[in-house]
Amino acid sequence: MRLTRCQAALAAAITLNLLVLFYVSWLQHQPRSSRARAPRRASAAGPRVTILVREFEAFDNAVPELVDSFLQQDAAQPVVVVADTLPYPPLALPRIPNVRLALLQPALDRPAAASRPETYVATEFVALVPDGARAEAPGQLERMVEVLRAGSARLVAAPVATANPARCLALNVSLREWTARYGQASAAPRCDALDGDAVVLLRARDLFNLSAPLARPVGTSLFLQTALRGWAVRLLDLPFAAARQSPLATAHARWKAEREGRTRRAALLHALGIRLVSWEGGRLEWFGCSKETTRCFGTVVGDTPAYLYEERWTPPCCLRALRETARYVVGVLEAAGVRYWLEGGSLLGAARHGDIIPWDYDVDLGIYLEDVGNCEQLRGAEAGSVVDERGFVWEKAVEGDFFRVQYSESNHLHVDLWPFYPRNGVMTKDTWLDHRQDVEFPEHFLQPLVPLPFAGFVAQAPNNYRRFLELKFGPGVIENPEYPNPALLSLTGRG
Repeated sequence: MRLTRCQAALAAAITLNLLVLFYVSWLQHQPRSSRARAPRRASAAGPRVTILVREFEAFDNAVPELVDSFLQQDAAQPVVVVADTLPYPPLALPRIPNVRLALLQPALDRPAAASRPETYVATEFVALVPDGARAEAPGQLERMVEVLRAGSARLVAAPVATANPARCLALNVSLREWTARYGQASAAPRCDALDGDAVVLLRARDLFNLSAPLARPVGTSLFLQTALRGWAVRLLDLPFAAARQSPLATAHARWKAEREGRTRRAALLHALGIRLVSWEGGRLEWFGCSKETTRCFGTVVGDTPAYLYEERWTPPCCLRALRETARYVVGVLEAAGVRYWLEGGSLLGAARHGDIIPWDYDVDLGIYLEDVGNCEQLRGAEAGSVVDERGFVWEKAVEGDFFRVQYSESNHLHVDLWPFYPRNGVMTKDTWLDHRQDVEFPEHFLQPLVPLPFAGFVAQAPNNYRRFLELKFGPGVIENPEYPNPALLSLTGRG
């Protein structure tokens, strides 16, 4: 059947109307940000950087504006917004293939790869962009890529022009000491870490080879991991603009974000094994155990705490608690007229370090058995556990005839008090443990006792403590440090 010219024109008009109707319907279903205006440029070679947006608060943010600002620079710009769970209220992101929402929490109805953000990254570089930033100047990412490729730094950063722009810091991370030490950068703009808001660019393979690549807070997590590896960051004078509207527009939102940020940071540092943060100027932040919590390690087996097997020493919060307990107990004993002296590893620590041995987990004091009755707390401990007015717990040890003073009812870091008595000029006791230093010794080492700096105060110690220690541990013990049980684990790697 041949179509007449009139029928053909009618069919064409109907088809055109259907196409227009379909386009209008499609356009109405697009988020406003993707319809704002035409992009200023498109990269002929294709984008080399994926924008990763991780640091934002679901309850109040400017993420849609952030994403739209980069799409205005390049409509094909890959953007991945990363969240633990589906953000609520929902994010108004453009429904286009190069903008993705990645959820880190595994779900029954998603494959494992969907919870790994590297699945969504196909570019050589990634830029970690914090909420509150926006792209306005063309070519910023390309300039950062050029600097990264041309220099020796493994990361390149550009400040965001917010009220808290990034600044350079020095950072030393000691896993052995569970400590991160921040200070003033000596070679800025090349530094170890940043404090403040910045866009940070690095190679995708470097980011996703980190153990916790997108843990929050992103800045804290990222620079702890990169500084430990010796990766430098270069801070460029290439500022990104700030969002027109603050991501946290109300006082309540700012309060909520600050509260949740503190909780998130404490959880992160605890998970990464950082118990102490030291800032320039001497300010300290503690993230380990306290008087209200349990200690950082469990029951010790074979005189070798679990942390030694992790190639770490005693957590600094535990050392702090031991110092506090030792100072307090010594004060009580001195006030009561109980003769005491540093014993075993504690005396060794005083002789070697003027402090507790960095891997020790308790404090040992010897006391005269005949003086026990002079001390109210020790008398009470003979009848049962006593919690004094400062929260320290005095009790008889279950392992034998000696006393133990715990830091608190929750935290069982402790000082052991070993009652000795003289017999024919030799100091002996009624309970002996399977420790090589647990031996009798001549009483003349205690006549007189001598002062010795220990754990931030001055304690009493045996006279000629070098000979005393060599009697207990063997020759050269002060100069040759070793773990408590070298047969299980040795400081030198042998055994």
